[in-house]
Amino acid sequence: MDSMELNKGIAAVLVAGITFFVCGVVGRTLVAPHHLHESAIKIEIADIAPAGAKEEALAPIGPMLATADAKAGEANAKKLCAACHTFTEGGKAGVGPNLYNIVAHNRAAIAGFAYSNGLKAKAGVWGYEDLNAWLKKPAAFSAGTKMAFAGINNDKQRADMVAYLRSLSASPAALP
Repeated sequence: MDSMELNKGIAAVLVAGITFFVCGVVGRTLVAPHHLHESAIKIEIADIAPAGAKEEALAPIGPMLATADAKAGEANAKKLCAACHTFTEGGKAGVGPNLYNIVAHNRAAIAGFAYSNGLKAKAGVWGYEDLNAWLKKPAAFSAGTKMAFAGINNDKQRADMVAYLRSLSASPAALP
């Protein structure tokens, strides 16, 4: 290879570099970013209830369980809960504990799952009204819960879910 070919190669690389540099300068000049002084999207925050204000009381779940549909609750559980929970006898805990035989079972007592301190501090068993409150808004039932679930606002869907959870037992708990 003679020196003329080598010079042509080096010149091509230099010309390409200079061309990219000039195009970048011209591009930044033509398309200069415009910095906003205020947000283009207005985000309105809903009024938050003042401290000490009581939340709306939950409707008792007992009467709703009389007409609850466990099959609909199973469908909702598979859709909303199955990513974190198992529902089979002897099922292992995943992100959340196994929910088989949870109705009338001691809270925070499923072996193999690390419960939050807030839930460990709540003594007692999972009764129907407790499950109703938990499914409505877990964070309100137990402060500091690890469960990242907003809750189910619909009373009928919660009753269906509780009916399904009740059915997950060899001997289901008595209805209220």
